[in-house]
Amino acid sequence: MGAEMHPAMWDLGNTIYTSPIKALSNQKFRDFKNTFGDVGLLTGDVQLHPDASCLIMTTEILRSMLYNGSDVLRDLEWVIFDEVHYINDSERGVVWEEVLIMLPDHVNIILLSATVPNTLEFADWIGRIKRKKIYVISTLKRPVPLEHYLYTGNSQKTQKELFLLVDARGTFLTKGYYDAVEAKKERSSKHSQTFGAKQPMHAGAGPGQDKNIWLSLIDMLRKKDQLPVVAFTFSRNRCDENASMLTTVDLTTTTEKSEIHVFFQKCICRLKGTDRQLPQVLHMVDLLKRGIGVHHSGILPILKEVVEMLFSKGLVKILFATETFAMGVNMPARTVVFNSVRKHDGANFRDLVPAEYIQMAGRAGRRGLDTTGMVIILCKNQVPEMSDLHRMMLGKPTRLQSQFRLTYTMILNLLRVEALRVEDMMRRSFSEFHTRKDSKVYEHRIAQLSSMLASMEIPDTSRQLGDLQEYYSVVRELQEIRERIQRRVMESVSGLKALSVGRVIVVNNQEHKNALGVILQVSSDSANRTFSTLVMCEKNSVERGLTEGQEWNPPPSAEVPLPEDLLHTKLFLPEGPCGHTIKKLGPADILGVTTKTLRVNAERILEDFRKRQMPRFRNDPPGPSAATATQELLRLAEGSPEGLPLLDPVNDLQLKDLEVVESMIRARNLEEHLPEFQCVHSPLFHIEFVRFRERQRVLDELEQLRFLLSDQSLLLLPEYHQRVEVLRSLGYINEGGAVELKGSVARQISNHELLLTQLLLDNALTDLRPEEIVALLSCTVCQVRTQVEPQLPSVLQKGIEHIRSVAEQIALLQRKCGLQESVEDFVEQYKFGLVEVVYEWARGMPFAEIAHLTDVQEGIIVRCIQRLDETCREMRNAARVTGEPTLHAKMEAASNMIKRDIVFAASLYTQ
Repeated sequence: MGAEMHPAMWDLGNTIYTSPIKALSNQKFRDFKNTFGDVGLLTGDVQLHPDASCLIMTTEILRSMLYNGSDVLRDLEWVIFDEVHYINDSERGVVWEEVLIMLPDHVNIILLSATVPNTLEFADWIGRIKRKKIYVISTLKRPVPLEHYLYTGNSQKTQKELFLLVDARGTFLTKGYYDAVEAKKERSSKHSQTFGAKQPMHAGAGPGQDKNIWLSLIDMLRKKDQLPVVAFTFSRNRCDENASMLTTVDLTTTTEKSEIHVFFQKCICRLKGTDRQLPQVLHMVDLLKRGIGVHHSGILPILKEVVEMLFSKGLVKILFATETFAMGVNMPARTVVFNSVRKHDGANFRDLVPAEYIQMAGRAGRRGLDTTGMVIILCKNQVPEMSDLHRMMLGKPTRLQSQFRLTYTMILNLLRVEALRVEDMMRRSFSEFHTRKDSKVYEHRIAQLSSMLASMEIPDTSRQLGDLQEYYSVVRELQEIRERIQRRVMESVSGLKALSVGRVIVVNNQEHKNALGVILQVSSDSANRTFSTLVMCEKNSVERGLTEGQEWNPPPSAEVPLPEDLLHTKLFLPEGPCGHTIKKLGPADILGVTTKTLRVNAERILEDFRKRQMPRFRNDPPGPSAATATQELLRLAEGSPEGLPLLDPVNDLQLKDLEVVESMIRARNLEEHLPEFQCVHSPLFHIEFVRFRERQRVLDELEQLRFLLSDQSLLLLPEYHQRVEVLRSLGYINEGGAVELKGSVARQISNHELLLTQLLLDNALTDLRPEEIVALLSCTVCQVRTQVEPQLPSVLQKGIEHIRSVAEQIALLQRKCGLQESVEDFVEQYKFGLVEVVYEWARGMPFAEIAHLTDVQEGIIVRCIQRLDETCREMRNAARVTGEPTLHAKMEAASNMIKRDIVFAASLYTQ
């Protein structure tokens, strides 16, 4: 509905509708053409009515138009982005960001999605980069509310075990959950009584058990008039198995069977004879006639479209589908069933996240036909945890997050145009939004600081004060190094071990200046560790009535560090009688850990101190344990007024890592230079040092704010420089950053641009036959692993070795230039499992025969060959740039060789 809302405005100017996948583009083309008439379709291999006022295309096609300055953009008024949450896709999400950033400011934008929780944040980003108001229109209620159920039945006898878990108002019903658990438990108990307690309950439902579950469920849904149903299954093989096991299920009438037969024959009559007899085609027609459909990437595209069309007509009663069916396709069912709520995401098995569940569950409930949509989770083994179900059904969808990344093609395209720099693209990306959104605040603060700086007196750095600036820099660096070393000590195991009860430390914070203390207690909270410490102080400061936890905050002192203060930790000595206080210190309060320890009765001292915090005991003298500890600390301070020896991080605490050792050496070098400075002997030193420090603090803040507003703070800037270095090393750009001929070649290629350009430029492909070239190029589009070892002629084996060698050289160069991707990962992305299949297909072998050469499913073979045609087209354009007529002709021939029969059968939606 959303996508059809705004074509009503097409009379205001031209419109582009973009979708994430070609299949959705084809469907929308048919829907819009039936409704609005003047509609065109642009996909990689099809151009229908390219002059229409509304063009439908994938987001990648629109990106290509923007980079190439297509004439279509001149009169463009509106762009509609459907399924915009695809910006979260790790592989392709960057395309949405590129397009949104590059679209001319005069173009109006409409973004559609059912699962975006952070709409205001996303709208704020778009509003900032496009400099216009963005209106967020949200529908808080579904037109057809959903009811979510748990199903524990596994036979005709138990098919009524359907438990309501979330009602149409969105209320989670714990009773339904516990009823489902009880039903499972009761069955488990009966199973044990029948087969013996040691008989294992099904760790996973076997084929027979699975079949019974589906038979009972379908029968129950048929009786309740809850068909059609989409059964989401997260495995292509499991989809096929579920459909194939239902041999006894027949859900269509004689009239429907006839309608399905006629429609199916009409759709496949355009295929050549052998393609009509493919096992997948014959199997699918048998399933469809009984009202069963299968939809996943392994199914031939033409069959997927037949299934979709029959489903939309209400002739497919149960459809086993993977989650891609849920995306964008406007084909609601009365019921949605989840075969499982766990999926493999390429790395490991995990529960569905709310966005995934919501997207699929949302297919239930047909507007205008159903009062509610039914969503059922099959509990084949155990009932999922209640908290997991609650989070999945009622949790917030995944926030839109930037997947922006740099590619060589992007860099080369942007280096060629003057209107937008690569740095501008990075700055305007969604990933930089949080850092950049405060830029106005930073600019205001810069103005404030600049005004402050202008009114400040410039410090005197003449004559004896000539080395004041250098002294300030040395002092600052020394203090930073000491803080860094101290942090490492406090984080280390040996450092924390040393900070045990009885250890004497030097305390330095707002309240205490280089005062000795002894640790009495260490907290167990490793994240915010504190040290309860008896600290020596003036007796009268205790008598001021400070209680534990309070702090005495002296006025900020303009303390000026002198060389002797920095070289020796001059310890605090009380001017009058010595007292003590007990404080909870953090790591930042500890200036140094001494080599000394005292024997203390920590519990008694703490108990005594707590007692003396009570008003009636406040004037009592300290107990003997506290008094003894205080006198011991005073004796140590008086005996070493220039400071006690501290534990050496390297020798005593065994912190031998390079950073600590180098920091210690640097600190000693700086300490050796301190006595050489003359400025400290000037009578004006204190005044001028404070003046210099205040001015420097303003300058430092200014520098930091200017950095945050500059290109230098961009997160991806280091990677950009690394990629530019790769391009420069390969000769794609010159020293000045201008794009050379090699770079112009790479610009024509959207994926694997470095590998394909290198193969083209070193003439690795020119002497090969077209079928050999296209077979080898399949490694750039094949993403599946195969267990079948292909039988290849020697020329293809040599070609594979050469491609791997070139890929390894590129990977090594990337590593040399600082990029992180490993050589192995880069080389392994090229998979050669379909080389034989593509080679034989290009030589004219029928599809039925090439399908036997591999264990890869037919639909995936077709998709790879279709994508390969796009690669051939890009390589043909690249050959034209280099002036290579031979390779240009061979790429043209290769494209023609693979563009035939069922692989390139026209979409039924465009007929």
